[in-house]
Amino acid sequence: MTDRRTLIIVVNMRPSILFPLFAETRTLPGIGPRLEKLITQIAGKRLVDLIVDLPTGVIDRSYRPKLIAAEAGRIATVLINVLDHLPPRDRRQPYRVRCSDDTATIELVFFHAREDYLNKTLPVGSQRLISGRIERFNNKLQMPHPDYVVPPDQDAELPLHEPVYALTEGLPGKSLGKAIRGALEKVPALPEWQEPSYLKVQNWPLFADALRKAHAPAHEADLAPTTPERSRLAYDELLANQLALILIRARMRATKGRVLQGAGRLKARALGALAFALTEAQQQALAEIEADMALPSRMLRLLQGDVGAGKTVVAMLALLDAVEAGAQGALMAPTEILARQHMAALQPMAETAGVRMALLTGRERGPLREATLAGLVKGEIDILVGTHALFSEDVAFRDLGLAVIDEQHRFGVHQRMTLQGKGEQLADVLVMTATPIPRTLALTAYGDMDVSRLHGRPPGRKPVETRVLPTERLGEVVEHLRKAIAKGARAYWVCPLVAESEKIDLAAAEDRAAELKAALGDKVGMVHGKMKPADRDAAMAKFKGGEIAILVATTVIEVGVDVPEATIMVVEHAERFGLAQLHQLRGRVGRGSGKSSCLLVYQPPLGETAKARLKTLRETDDGFVIAEEDLRLRGPGELLGTRQSGQVEFRMADLAVHGELLAAARDDAKLALSRDPDLRSQRGEALRALLYLFSRDEAVRYLRAG
Repeated sequence: MTDRRTLIIVVNMRPSILFPLFAETRTLPGIGPRLEKLITQIAGKRLVDLIVDLPTGVIDRSYRPKLIAAEAGRIATVLINVLDHLPPRDRRQPYRVRCSDDTATIELVFFHAREDYLNKTLPVGSQRLISGRIERFNNKLQMPHPDYVVPPDQDAELPLHEPVYALTEGLPGKSLGKAIRGALEKVPALPEWQEPSYLKVQNWPLFADALRKAHAPAHEADLAPTTPERSRLAYDELLANQLALILIRARMRATKGRVLQGAGRLKARALGALAFALTEAQQQALAEIEADMALPSRMLRLLQGDVGAGKTVVAMLALLDAVEAGAQGALMAPTEILARQHMAALQPMAETAGVRMALLTGRERGPLREATLAGLVKGEIDILVGTHALFSEDVAFRDLGLAVIDEQHRFGVHQRMTLQGKGEQLADVLVMTATPIPRTLALTAYGDMDVSRLHGRPPGRKPVETRVLPTERLGEVVEHLRKAIAKGARAYWVCPLVAESEKIDLAAAEDRAAELKAALGDKVGMVHGKMKPADRDAAMAKFKGGEIAILVATTVIEVGVDVPEATIMVVEHAERFGLAQLHQLRGRVGRGSGKSSCLLVYQPPLGETAKARLKTLRETDDGFVIAEEDLRLRGPGELLGTRQSGQVEFRMADLAVHGELLAAARDDAKLALSRDPDLRSQRGEALRALLYLFSRDEAVRYLRAG
């Protein structure tokens, strides 16, 4: 068992060999405050951030034709003679410099040019080596803004193959490239942390060599994630990730928790309030959670299941176990809508069990809030349901035993730590997600958690018929809705993200709502993120009560209301949504006894990825199959969320490609720590350096909450 000293070693003693790489980018020549800020935005503020920022493309400057044979559209490097300068009469026109070799002429074109600079760089009568994209305009050769203009004797300074990096506005590619080259020069000869036999079998280079080669691609094929260099670097990053997760989990298991075990009386009463029996999957998940809660070590479990798989009921039964054991429980949701929905759904179970529940969101203020907080401290409230409001400093429990966090990817790790620390002892933690997570993502983001999965749909859930239609058939969709609402049906109409501007999105959604109102009458309502909470709740209540038959919604709000009467989901411009998002939206219908349908309306022509997404949605409603396909099509970024949400973000590993390497890294990390729990051996010291190199010291500090 790893004791506390292991984590202290990892957190507090960065090896001195790594010090140069943790210097800030401003220590590099030519990096002033402006460039430093831009580089920090795109890569990070330290040299180590620069070396893991791999190229996304490559420019081949080896094409060196005579001008008469130069192909338009290609990057070419040409030796030319400067003939004359042609300054524009109107400053809005480009500045031109006419040049030639012994076969043809070419004009170099500059917009917003400084004449003195161009006269100095391209003096008439001189020879220059130029490199840039050749274009043909009015049957003349031209090169707009050459990338390089150098005297012939400086040919060596012009790169034959130039890496291309992701940029941000205002950051020149040359400046970033120069900074990365400067950072690479600081990479020391590091101790080898890989198992020698595995390194030999894979035929991988040393870490520093792999880095340098990955930053010096000659051809497009060198950018593939499967090259020996990129595979080696990906494995290093995955190994650091898995080591950190195992260390954290070991620490958590060693952290004293509490035994939370009831006789099952409250649970039995609550089950009597349900109109259905638990599924086999729900029973299995609950048994796993209860077994964890009954142990003296602290629970950290992930409960993942599809939309409507019945996670909330399982969580409530676990909370009742905690209450019966003499503790309090908390259930936290990311939005007020979801928190209120949970409260409404679970209140009947609580009342049947004789348990006191309360709600706390940003809207509860004044005497009501004060009364809730007082009841919580006195132990008069058994289970508190709420939003981010639960993080407030003035929210204190008498004895918090179990914290349940719904849609956990919406919360940062430090927030989860804040909540579980609100009791006298650290609380057990159950985190839930309705976004099924592919195995590889679960392993990298939650490798330190035990996982329970709810497969299948609960009793009474019917499959949703999914149809894909082009926008030209929108009229048919409206007619379908007219007939359906005449028979008492209810429908969601989700408008897409139109632009980065929320105002433009809202205007587009309002236009759609107005058009539907004109066609279908006053039975059309709308909800969006700019509405006051009370107005939004009123619109939701009208939809739930049947006063509104069609609810138009923007994507900025959670369409997480549970309305069993809603049987139609229309998603406009479905090609703009991710697979997981579409699957979540589809899960909002099919919750009642009526036959349900999901209409995915797209704008042709469809790209290959969008086509594959819609095909997958049409063919399956298995969230886990959909999640795996989403990972393949999109990569892990959007599935896991951003760095700010507390999730792992990889710079070198591509989980859609490196799944096998992840499994090997997991096994390697387990074996290494079983042989050397304190990382004291020669390889252990090297692995410690690896943890720091990939900033997993921060992971050790922050991921204690999972």
